[in-house]
Amino acid sequence: MIDDLGEPVPLTDQPRTVVSLVPSLTDAIEATSPGLVVGATDYCTHPPTLDVPRVGGSKYPRVDDVLALRPDLVVANAEENRPEDVERIRADGIPVWVTAAAATVPEGLGSVRRLLTQGLAAPEPAWLVEAEDLWRDVRPTNATAIVPVWRRPWVVLGRDTFAGDVLLRLGVANAYADDPDRYPRPTLDALHAKEFDLVVLPDEPYEFTADDGPESFPDTRYALVSGRHLTWCGPSLVEAHAALTAAL
Repeated sequence: MIDDLGEPVPLTDQPRTVVSLVPSLTDAIEATSPGLVVGATDYCTHPPTLDVPRVGGSKYPRVDDVLALRPDLVVANAEENRPEDVERIRADGIPVWVTAAAATVPEGLGSVRRLLTQGLAAPEPAWLVEAEDLWRDVRPTNATAIVPVWRRPWVVLGRDTFAGDVLLRLGVANAYADDPDRYPRPTLDALHAKEFDLVVLPDEPYEFTADDGPESFPDTRYALVSGRHLTWCGPSLVEAHAALTAAL
């Protein structure tokens, strides 16, 4: 078996214990095979009932804590986790399945489907089929947005991002979709120079609020949205379609 990056995953049997270093994958695995996850990051907030040892953050997990759990499999992501941590876990004899940084919703769901049904030998979950149906179509564009994900300095969504495709499928084009960077760092003046009529402000990774973010774009319509709905590829996509439609 190989992961999304073409690396071998030397599983000898169906995994019975998994450590997840990716919040959205933790959510997807537990929604599909409850009890399989035996370790997760501090940011794995879903499902809310998850009660397992925590191993630090996604970018800087405590690798010794991961190794101490001796899971059958560790799941990681090419964008969220550092290659050196993945290699250290593999060097200790623990298989790691790394998912790619998906550029579209179908790519992301396809990646999760392969992890669940092939890597974990789980049955096809109903939430995955429903999410695929909900997000199949692309609505006509009715707004152009900038989408900050951080400030001080400003960081926005650029080209080929999962969240950008989520918005596009709901009729919102990304003003930075043609930028050479996936996460450009424009100045505030550069942001104002763009042509846009909407600012989309998620609550993660930076927690934008009504009092922190909109004031930098006076007289521009803005939408406060759930970062989980916008960026997580998992069961949250089912509720995200209606929730983001209402927010936007």
